[in-house]
Amino acid sequence: MKILILGAGVTGSSVASALASEENDIVVIDRKPELLAALKERYDIATVAGNAAHPSILEMAGVRDTDIVIAVTDRDETNMLACQIINTLYSKPKTIARVRAIDFLKHPELFNPYGIAIDIVISPEQIVMEAIHNLIKFPGVLHISSFADGLVRLFSIKAVPEGFLTGKKIKALKQKLANGKIRVVAIFRQGESLEVNGEADILEGDEVFFVSPRHKIRKVLTELHTLEEPVKTIMIAGGGHIGKRLAMALEHNHQVKVIEHDPVRVKKIANELENTVVLQGDCTEETLLVDELIAKTDLFCAVTNNDGVNIIAAALAKKLGVKKTICLLNHGSYIKLLTGSEIDVVVQPNQETLGHILKHVRKGDVARVSSLCGGSAEAIEAIAHKDEDGRSLSVVGLRVDEVKLPEGVVLGALIRNKEVVPIHHDTVFEENDHIVMFALDKKLVKNIESYFQRI
Repeated sequence: MKILILGAGVTGSSVASALASEENDIVVIDRKPELLAALKERYDIATVAGNAAHPSILEMAGVRDTDIVIAVTDRDETNMLACQIINTLYSKPKTIARVRAIDFLKHPELFNPYGIAIDIVISPEQIVMEAIHNLIKFPGVLHISSFADGLVRLFSIKAVPEGFLTGKKIKALKQKLANGKIRVVAIFRQGESLEVNGEADILEGDEVFFVSPRHKIRKVLTELHTLEEPVKTIMIAGGGHIGKRLAMALEHNHQVKVIEHDPVRVKKIANELENTVVLQGDCTEETLLVDELIAKTDLFCAVTNNDGVNIIAAALAKKLGVKKTICLLNHGSYIKLLTGSEIDVVVQPNQETLGHILKHVRKGDVARVSSLCGGSAEAIEAIAHKDEDGRSLSVVGLRVDEVKLPEGVVLGALIRNKEVVPIHHDTVFEENDHIVMFALDKKLVKNIESYFQRI
């Protein structure tokens, strides 16, 4: 597949990294030659320096025979104009554009065939806000994502000292994971995946991934002794797009404070938020945090646009007594700096956004993708179809134990007619079944795609 990426910033680089290793033909456009040179040094891709919204630059990049265009420059206007130009001049490429500003997004009528012609609009800030909001709704989990229109959730928890999971084999959890509807799909130990079977041991520090019906999550967390007390008081460091959206989502059910350094931004968001206290100041300043009773705060969310500030602010808040911290990190390499720290949960915007992009790139009939573990693993919701002409593989009519998926692909959930169906070795797949699978290594995704081609 030929893919054209507009923008070589953090998001564009992460998309290029994910797709370059999958036998795709990648071309990246950016104004900054130094960013392109860095990408070209790491990956087998082509690059073009210039303005991604100029037809001549798009032509140089081979837009005429491109399959998908992913517009993720740092300017909404460039992304939108580039997609409009592509849809006007060329009929083939599917267009995906990042649009960040709420001013555009609150007018969905802009993005229709008679407006700005973009096939798929993605808002990373909205995606990240929803990810953090879910972490707050289910205290105790490290990651949570939805599948099958919210009927099924994938979530992970950490095996803590003296916790219920620690020292157990997976088969010992069967009574807690009743009827085959709740399944352990992955165990990661120090960043490495382990084989998932009944004999696998769970050790302290392991991150354990479960797939469960949505209404069963709290029950599972309670039975595994990992459901924490509800969050009531929240302090948000950073009043940018993510911080403001998060405050809007939380302020009617929680006591929320936002700390923002820019006085102009403080006035703007204070006028837009209804029940949130907005403070002007430095979120890494100890005196400010103490004065605002950080020790009596349930949750501190560091969501500024500076990774260094987020790490320092979250670590300081934890030292000063906040119960829990969430830290936003754009650069995955910074996670290594947190080893041994007390920061509780890390959210990676690019990883959250990547899943929404990959859904439209995957070759099978894929309804949802969640990129996990720094992009090394994926959870995929694929739709089963009959193979009418015998030209491709299909799971329809096969029992679970007859499907030859490779080791490292774990079945997580089966949804049939909007109901979660227990998975056993003799379960037979049917037409239009939605199947949630966990690929411990993203290189295994092509094996999944081969069984779920669109008819």
